[in-house]
Amino acid sequence: MSTALGIRGLEVRYGDTIALRDVDVDLPAGSSLAVIGPNGSGKSTLLNAIAGIVAPVAGTIHYAGAAPALVLQSTEVDRSLPITVADTVGLARYPSLGLLRRFRSPDREAVSESMRRLDIAELADHHLHDLSGGQRQRVLVAQGLAQHSDMLLLDEPVTGLDVTSRGLILDVIRDELAAERSVIVTTHDLDDARICDQVLLVDKHAIAVGTPDEVLTEDNLIHAFGGRFIRVGDRLILDDPHHHHQH
Repeated sequence: MSTALGIRGLEVRYGDTIALRDVDVDLPAGSSLAVIGPNGSGKSTLLNAIAGIVAPVAGTIHYAGAAPALVLQSTEVDRSLPITVADTVGLARYPSLGLLRRFRSPDREAVSESMRRLDIAELADHHLHDLSGGQRQRVLVAQGLAQHSDMLLLDEPVTGLDVTSRGLILDVIRDELAAERSVIVTTHDLDDARICDQVLLVDKHAIAVGTPDEVLTEDNLIHAFGGRFIRVGDRLILDDPHHHHQH
């Protein structure tokens, strides 16, 4: 199986502060990786480094094909910005199209298909700031899909969402994997992490990487989260009071 992503000795700093270090990952094409850890542990930093938004001070990142598509968490939208759902999803096409070129048929088809998959086609002419948090997150995921990358980077894509939005986004993730594209998600949810092929547990450094059974052990979770989880029967559930995500 070919490798979609290879990371060796990754270290990222913001000024003199180490945000993340000692990361080594091999992600086969068509597989999924969950990145889990407490708030401020470097999860989003890792996605930003893979996407090329921040430059590592040490180590290497190699991926096959075009640049990965990064989907951030849903955020509040400036109400003075008159941007529609279709406009937002269409922004994904400009890196390959160029700002001074018109949309072609493949670009329009990519936008339309992405909106259809997230069930937002009927919202195409709606302003982004008029949508619910779940709908906005679906718009951002559709934007990522419209980029037509072989790797999708999702920063806590279903945290705090309504059932419909969560289900649609999880369906998209499954479909991407079935199409032999790779998906990396950050999450605080142990159950979401367990359904991925690999898990990377971080707390400003890589604690463990491997299959969910190998990584999500009680010893590793204590190392990363301290006492911020509770046991229910044979299951461990995160109870991180510092984590919140509003829509």
